[in-house]
Amino acid sequence: MRLASLRGRGVVLPGGEGGPLLAHDVSRLSEGRIDPDPMAMYGAVDEIRSLLAAADPEAARPVTVEELDAPVPRPSAVVAIGLNYAEHAHESGFEAPEGLPPVFTKWPSSITGAHGDVVLPDGSVDWEVEVVAVLGRTLHRAQEHEVAAALAGITVGQDLSERERQLRGPAPQFGLAKSFPGFSPIGPWVVTLDDAPDLEDLSLGCAVDGEVVQDGTTAHLLHSVVSAIAQLSEVLSFQPGDLVFTGTPDGVGMARTPPRFLADGQVLTTWVNGVGRMEHRLVAGR
Repeated sequence: MRLASLRGRGVVLPGGEGGPLLAHDVSRLSEGRIDPDPMAMYGAVDEIRSLLAAADPEAARPVTVEELDAPVPRPSAVVAIGLNYAEHAHESGFEAPEGLPPVFTKWPSSITGAHGDVVLPDGSVDWEVEVVAVLGRTLHRAQEHEVAAALAGITVGQDLSERERQLRGPAPQFGLAKSFPGFSPIGPWVVTLDDAPDLEDLSLGCAVDGEVVQDGTTAHLLHSVVSAIAQLSEVLSFQPGDLVFTGTPDGVGMARTPPRFLADGQVLTTWVNGVGRMEHRLVAGR
């Protein structure tokens, strides 16, 4: 099944592709037991699955993907993993990390949905497609099998990055450079793991004005989605609805010769096969 947000309310859509999109309002489906706030869905995935199985199909309303908001609008934490693909580490001038790669945070205020405009600040804005994991339970010092059981699902994400601010000395500013408004688009929904393809072999990519600039697979992750979160949980205490950006494959603009960055009027399309697709128009700041 797919968990989404429609005009600020949590909705659930049956899994599978093709045909019209039909959404059930989760709070109404639960007769008010689950709060309408979309954030309430991520600690109630098992209950929502049971409710959907028994739901009257006639009670669902048709929606378009463009109507949907960010499926996880206000996570308490947005954690991101850098250099988690060997080829991306190499194109960035680093050896592939042996232990857990660098970790940074993105401000929740940078979250936006899967469609719409993203305003470009001054500088050099780069693309980074990522698989984003969504937590469904509290988690601390967890084993990998516990992580797998604790995931609410996965979604498509972009870790947009303003490279000049990110790399300006005397020390890098990863979090700030990656947290402008709209710099963490996710969506269009969260796919629960029972409907998602194999986490260890997800194809992901992005294109600028139709030209593919990244094309990768989670089979090449240095640390798998589950392994990375287990290692993070040795320190962090995760809550339902927290997000983990799991790393980007090679092909970023900064590493090209000459470097290439996003520009006003371009369209950035981002996908994870079997999960979802996003489309954003880049707009120069006013």
